[in-house]
Amino acid sequence: MNSLGLYFATVMIWGSTWIAIKLQLGVVTPEASVAYRFAIAAVLLIFWALVRGKDMRYAARDHVWMAALGFFLFSSNYYVFYVASGLLTSGLVAVAFSTIVPMNIIFAALFFRIPATRRVVAGAMLGLGGLLLVFRPEIETFDLNDDGAYGLALCLFATMLASLGNMVATRNQRRGLPVLQSNAYGMMYGAIFTFAFAALGGSGFAFDPSIKYVGSLLYLAVFGSVIAFGCYLTLLGRIGAGRASYAAVLFPVVALSISVVVEDYTFSPDALIGAVLVLLGNVLMLARIEHGKNLLAFVFRRQKNSTP
Repeated sequence: MNSLGLYFATVMIWGSTWIAIKLQLGVVTPEASVAYRFAIAAVLLIFWALVRGKDMRYAARDHVWMAALGFFLFSSNYYVFYVASGLLTSGLVAVAFSTIVPMNIIFAALFFRIPATRRVVAGAMLGLGGLLLVFRPEIETFDLNDDGAYGLALCLFATMLASLGNMVATRNQRRGLPVLQSNAYGMMYGAIFTFAFAALGGSGFAFDPSIKYVGSLLYLAVFGSVIAFGCYLTLLGRIGAGRASYAAVLFPVVALSISVVVEDYTFSPDALIGAVLVLLGNVLMLARIEHGKNLLAFVFRRQKNSTP
């Protein structure tokens, strides 16, 4: 699949997974739901890799890094997001997640020495201002016991964990670890970590056999995990963490649209202006229009020597 197809598949699937996560809440604890999700995804990916004859043998050092991928990208961050989803509408969670764009750029500068430009700093400030407007009511009435403020803090922490997972994925691909095998083992380790969290926390492993829970679980495992992560991490390897996270520009648009219909979310003037500023800030950080080149042409320009 070309980069444009990977991008739109990622946006549409991940833009819709926020409401599916919301449907997971209730009978089953967040950590158990995350564990079930990535256990199913890992089994499917390992089976697919074996069917395709992929080499699944890797050195212990590679497994350490794939376990790190599992911890940051397929375990801890999702557990925190599931908890936050019980406190905020799915659309607002997606808006908070869009801060992964500046986080990816900052961490890429720290770990891979990719410099951040003035445009990146300006875009980050614009996006931060937009986020403050979206969550203005929660910030003005901030209280440690306030669900909205606590939910925002959880979202930002979960996004930081996800961004660190992106850095691990970038490192793994630079060291030649294939996306399919790395994801398969990463999701397996992520499921193991989350099962351990649930066992150590004593929360148990209840299961909800309802159509709502099982349907959302399968959607998240197959589409939200196997397909979307495969598309996104392939894109990340081709065009880098900064430009790959351009997908986060449209996540909130899809998620908020669904939230308006399904959760009766209503935009206040501040929230509407803030959401627009968040999107514009992300675009400013990632866009580079020069010599008359179209933005999409730049974003999806195939790098030399990229794998098909």
